[in-house]
Amino acid sequence: MIIEILIAICVVIGGLFGLLGSYGLIKLNDSMSRLHAPTKASTLGVGGVLLGSALHDWGIQHEPSVHELLICMSLLITAPVTANFIAKVYLNRHTTPDMLPSPGKDRIWATHDRKQLADDPDTQSTPK
Repeated sequence: MIIEILIAICVVIGGLFGLLGSYGLIKLNDSMSRLHAPTKASTLGVGGVLLGSALHDWGIQHEPSVHELLICMSLLITAPVTANFIAKVYLNRHTTPDMLPSPGKDRIWATHDRKQLADDPDTQSTPK
């Protein structure tokens, strides 16, 4: 009975986090705010459901399952990488070279290869 209550708690908490992540994805204003909803709340939601499934396999069926662990590890590895790529695309699409600070001795930014100006002493080297 206790294991069934723990399974139900994990699945309900996972469902609530999934619902919260979905609501945040729809209702938040801009892309950078929306980025946190699926990467944080939905990851916790799927994690709760996977934990409930692992508890079910271990506690009721008496068979350990590695599938839930592998799915959770894959999710925890890929969600931050995906969020990083989405944030970089957002920054690349919403900034211009004029909005960026001087890159210093590197001469150019990684995302903006601006034309070298003859009268700008910081950009006297040739672009790569």
